Amino acid sequence: MIPGKYRSVSGRAASNVNCGLHLVIQTSSLPEKNKVRFKQVEFRLNKETSSFPGRLLQHDLERNYSSRQGDHINLVSSSMPSFPILQRSSEEKILYSDRLTLERQKLTVCPIIDGEEHLRLLNFQHNFITRIQNISNLQRLIFLDLYDNQIEEISGLSTLRSLRVLLLGKNRIKKISNLENLKSLDVLDLHGNQITKIENVNHLCDLRVLNLARNLLSHVDNLNGLDSLTELNLRHNQITFVRDVDNLPCLQRLFLSFNNISTFESVCCLADSTSLSDITFDGNPIAQESWYKHTILQNMMQLRQLDMKRITEEERRMASVVAKKEEEKKRESHKQSLLKEKKRLTINNVARNWDLQQNRITNIAANQERKDSDSQDNSQNDGGTISAFPEETGSLDSGLTSALQGLSVTDTHLVEVDGDTLSLYGSGALECLDRNWSVQTAGMVTTVSFTFIEFDEIVQVLPKLKIKFPNSLHLKFKETNLIMLQQFNALAQLRRVDQLTVDPQGNPVVSFTLWKYYVLFRLSHFSMQKINGTEVTQNDMIMAERLFGILAHVASSELPQYRLISILGDARKKQFRYLLETKGKKPGIASEENNDSKRLVGENTNRATLNYTTRDFYNEKLEEIKEKKKFCKMYIEDLVKEATEINMKNEALQKLWPQMFIELVRDAVIEIRNKNSYMKLCLQQITDQK
Repeated sequence: MIPGKYRSVSGRAASNVNCGLHLVIQTSSLPEKNKVRFKQVEFRLNKETSSFPGRLLQHDLERNYSSRQGDHINLVSSSMPSFPILQRSSEEKILYSDRLTLERQKLTVCPIIDGEEHLRLLNFQHNFITRIQNISNLQRLIFLDLYDNQIEEISGLSTLRSLRVLLLGKNRIKKISNLENLKSLDVLDLHGNQITKIENVNHLCDLRVLNLARNLLSHVDNLNGLDSLTELNLRHNQITFVRDVDNLPCLQRLFLSFNNISTFESVCCLADSTSLSDITFDGNPIAQESWYKHTILQNMMQLRQLDMKRITEEERRMASVVAKKEEEKKRESHKQSLLKEKKRLTINNVARNWDLQQNRITNIAANQERKDSDSQDNSQNDGGTISAFPEETGSLDSGLTSALQGLSVTDTHLVEVDGDTLSLYGSGALECLDRNWSVQTAGMVTTVSFTFIEFDEIVQVLPKLKIKFPNSLHLKFKETNLIMLQQFNALAQLRRVDQLTVDPQGNPVVSFTLWKYYVLFRLSHFSMQKINGTEVTQNDMIMAERLFGILAHVASSELPQYRLISILGDARKKQFRYLLETKGKKPGIASEENNDSKRLVGENTNRATLNYTTRDFYNEKLEEIKEKKKFCKMYIEDLVKEATEINMKNEALQKLWPQMFIELVRDAVIEIRNKNSYMKLCLQQITDQK
């Protein structure tokens, strides 16, 4: 070790403070450990008077150097009583010329080291120093160890341009600062402090080791410029994410144990590092995940050690297999997410179109009512037809027009098969019924859901639905404009319906008190099991028959036979004619003729007269009737005109006939007056005709 003499000079003159202090210390040293052990201390005090500064000085010396022995130190009062001055003998300087260790000396300040400008290693470990000072003259210093002190700020190092190793672990430092001139720094140890942010280190291009373990860091960034860094210790912090590590070209070892890292995405920059070979994540939440190891190995193929354990080729192979499966699962999940998002956007777009359409129809109806009230005669000039489009009536306001123009160009309808459910959104989705569905897919569908589609449009495709999806048992309607009970009549043409769900949203008919009973009555031949999720009971069927049975009887009684046959259709004509023919016959005779007709089953004939005609079909019928009326009118007019002309010709003939008759008789008499000449003339005419 380095023996030495320490001399402290009091700031008082000898005449003012009559106090002299002589301290002799014998020292034995262990050079290989660079430590000073003090074994015997001999004090010789010659004091005439005692003063308070003298007592403080004596206390400091006893506290700091009482454990040393073998050194001979002379301390004299000086003008700076708080800073002891260190001086060593010539022999000691020669023996330990470049190093000095003041470990565990209970120092509260850095002593003044005079005449030691050649020092290269200085050790202040395990003291109570609060500030770095009095070493600015040691410009050749390479190694400075201030571990385990009470330093709160990095300072006093600006002149140490040759410093390579700076050890400031286990202090009270809160900020990395004042390292601008230490451009040759190779090792920087700041573990066990109170640092919350990595900063002011970008200029340390030669730094190889940075230790920031046991601090208060919450994230890692601002590491650009540390081009020589090979080891970074960040254990025991509060780190949640890591950045900029991929910009460290020489980093080989990164220690992130015991932090708060929970996802690989928060440290994904590590996958871009080509130099990293050793990393630790133990003690983090991410290390508890089942996918942890194979995800790390798959994304960081260059690793040789993980959590201080060497990685085997078998582990790499297993990680690769698992990672491929995870990647496939991730791609599938991403695909499903995209499809789900596309579905959401499409449904929103369909909903916007639906809302615009409903507003448009409302405006058309309001404008038409206004026109009818203003001028009833003008509304009848076109045969009473009402335009169904705002472009024809000019009723669409500017707000709706701009909304229409601003709509996205995404799909305006959606067709989705999810398990046994076929969901149709938007009127354009009805075209899917024209597709060539596979037998397996069509057979699986038992539920068909209609959303944002006019019910009148649905009615037109019900025959196709019955053929394409023969196993459909459950129908759902939402935002379909079911506004009257009569519309349920259209469902009778289906093959079978076990359940019916009508959402109150966009279907005002649900607000009717008796709508469920009407459905049960009209579709009684289906023997429905549930309506809007509620089980159908026998009492419900009885109540439905009581409420609406008379209605069907009246409807069928008031219609003529030809009208009933046209309503029932060809499949029911034979049954209906049979009922008419057997009416009034004796029971025995009727039973004999009933064998062939027993096969005719289905809905009750009375109920069949309760049908529904869509608005478009009704308008087509009106147009057809209008055309027929027009044709009949023109035909009658032509007949009347022709009859009038015939009558006029008859009257003219009656007036001319007497004179014509006289002239005919006269010409005949003249011709036959000369019998021979007349005969020759007739023979000549006959000859000429041949």
